[in-house]
Amino acid sequence: MATEIEKKFLIHPNKWIATPKPEGQWLVQGYLFEENYKSCRVRIAGNRAWINIKKMQDALHRLEFEYEIPVPDATDLLNELSISHIEKTRYNIPFKGHLWEVDVFAGANEGLIVAEIELKHADADFEKPDWVADEVTHDVRYLNTQLAQHPFSSWTT
Repeated sequence: MATEIEKKFLIHPNKWIATPKPEGQWLVQGYLFEENYKSCRVRIAGNRAWINIKKMQDALHRLEFEYEIPVPDATDLLNELSISHIEKTRYNIPFKGHLWEVDVFAGANEGLIVAEIELKHADADFEKPDWVADEVTHDVRYLNTQLAQHPFSSWTT
């Protein structure tokens, strides 16, 4: 069993646009189950797919199990069993010894850009690129499971 320790941040849109970046990867992910901070997700990225099961322990820590599955199986799961989904382009950007995953959301979450950094422990030191803005780790609205059910476009504040 793996434990994921992750912090989330908003992005300065103008600085992000001006930042040189690698080619992004289009992701579609759907949730088969989501309740009480437990979820089962299927993700397709290009010609690969995964099933992922998570249980949130607190804002920073999640138990995580992830297994690669055949893309046709993932497609069937998304089409037949998904209760909600999100679409996004992910950019992987190394910076000062860490990998930043920047998600540029599409569809009902268009306009939202979130960066995540995985850490070895919750109080690990790291430097933020200049395009990283406010931390939103503790704001549950930014969890992908929440964005799938309550998209950014529906927020009033």
